[in-house]
Amino acid sequence: MRTVIALLALCGLILFTTAAPIRADEPWKVGTWKTAQTIQPFFYEQATGHPVQVFPFTNPADQKSALLAGSLDMCGTTLAHAIASASRGEPVVVVAALCNKCSALVVKKDGPVRSVADLKGRRIGYVPGTMHEILLRETLTRSGLDPAKDVRLTRVDFFDMGMALARGDIDAFLSGEPFPSLAASQGFGHILAQPYYDDTVGSINAGMLVQARTIAEHPERVQALVDAHAKATEHLRAHPDQWLRRAAGFGTDIEILRLAAPNMELAWDMDQAFLGRVRALGKRMLALGVIEAEPDYGALIDLQFVKAHKRTP
Repeated sequence: MRTVIALLALCGLILFTTAAPIRADEPWKVGTWKTAQTIQPFFYEQATGHPVQVFPFTNPADQKSALLAGSLDMCGTTLAHAIASASRGEPVVVVAALCNKCSALVVKKDGPVRSVADLKGRRIGYVPGTMHEILLRETLTRSGLDPAKDVRLTRVDFFDMGMALARGDIDAFLSGEPFPSLAASQGFGHILAQPYYDDTVGSINAGMLVQARTIAEHPERVQALVDAHAKATEHLRAHPDQWLRRAAGFGTDIEILRLAAPNMELAWDMDQAFLGRVRALGKRMLALGVIEAEPDYGALIDLQFVKAHKRTP
């Protein structure tokens, strides 16, 4: 409900964001999640001194809707969602990475599953249409399991996966941090695998999204936002304790975050290797029927702003 209210409130700003020209001192409006791996927008103002309004959301679809409505200048999104949006012709562009890694496959501690192959015939919790679904299917396929025939994929909300595993409702789940580390710390979960494959999708996860129109009309604003994102990311990488203490304010115990930290990577840079992994992700999504057609990756991923930031002294 709070997400809906926030979205409605943001959409109420449309008259102000589209009717008047952008002032240099106007606050940036940025959407993200309240998680450790998507925390950078909360540090943009500290990094640059420019005023920032950060709007927290619970899923990438709502962020993107607010962005397309003109109520946000930039927002976070999973790369899977960015690909799906672009494949439908939506005018979105990824201008910086947000985070890498953050996923894990979890099974019952001291249970019968000791390898991915042991999941044959078992129930696995997942959320359809997410990066985690793609990684889960990739993991199963690499171990010789057909996701459609050899296992039972069960839709479970991320927040409910740990309890479902503890109760025995599912035998495994693939989710994002901190839920895998939380299951392990509470004694009922065991992290079986971190599903990153450098020859395909690798560890890419999420990025920062803008409208194509914003790049055309206000490239200097996009550059300033990317610069802020890069500076905030580098600051938090250099000060991990500050990163985790601020993230703990979102509701996860700092000790859990410390356990999860090696599997969370804050990011901003993108290069040709990154673009290649996005292409690999799109091909897997097409093969799985998640999208009906692949997007124009050159239009979806714009490297000019991260390149310009790297040239800045």
